[in-house]
Amino acid sequence: MATLRDIQNRIKAVQSTQKITKAMKMVSASKLRKVQTRMLDLRPYANKMNDVLQSLANGADRESHPLLALRSRKTVEVVVFTSDRGLCGAFNTNILKAAQKCIDDYKNDGFEVKISSIGKKSADYFKRRHVELLNKWTGMSGNITFTNAGEIADKIKENYTNEEADEVVVVYNAFKSMAAQTITVSKLLPLAAIEDEQETASAEGPADFIYEPSMDAIFERLLPRNVDVQIYRALLESSAAEEAARMSAMENATKSCSDMVSSLTLQFNKARQASITGELMDIVGGVEALKG
Repeated sequence: MATLRDIQNRIKAVQSTQKITKAMKMVSASKLRKVQTRMLDLRPYANKMNDVLQSLANGADRESHPLLALRSRKTVEVVVFTSDRGLCGAFNTNILKAAQKCIDDYKNDGFEVKISSIGKKSADYFKRRHVELLNKWTGMSGNITFTNAGEIADKIKENYTNEEADEVVVVYNAFKSMAAQTITVSKLLPLAAIEDEQETASAEGPADFIYEPSMDAIFERLLPRNVDVQIYRALLESSAAEEAARMSAMENATKSCSDMVSSLTLQFNKARQASITGELMDIVGGVEALKG
């Protein structure tokens, strides 16, 4: 049975842990506000840019730019976004399960799969399974810039144009709310036409756009930039979802610590009361013995 000192030491240890989890929750809340603002500002721009280019790609010559080229799909590059640190609940576990399912599905369909990882958790996951990574980026959690996104995007564009990959798919956690994240599996390259417009184009012929200065100049400037923007958007979405998950996990941990302190305090009071009762019984027994 635990002594009173042992219980007191456990209470102090849990209270120290509670202070840490509470502080981590506050830090995550502060980081979340910053990255959420950036993410919400970028999201409509990224969506509209992708939609416009998809619409233009529908009526464009696929050989007019390397990033529009449609090749026979043999090799697929899967880019997995995770965090560098843990203590964020099931954030990394869920995304790695989704990524593994995506990879297995492509392999079952007969495609060769190459994997690129963003975040230490995904790199460690594939390393434990002896999977050779095509590219690996770590150390960007909490320090996401457009320059970082550009470096990642440049390597992805290089792999696609060099025909190391015939299709590029990104897997990341999109921020939905403080309590929920949405696992997103999205094709990054080649740029696909919007389905509704594709059906219209099939029925009425390709849309006739007026390009200024020219179609080649627009594609040359905007197609690479779109890849940069979509990678940057995925990084911000993943970072916001990570901080929200960590904030929720630390809040749950703080509540668990509070419950544990209450339970240990009750246990301490019972043990102390039992000790006092035992001492009183010894005194009473001694007095009765002297009277006898």
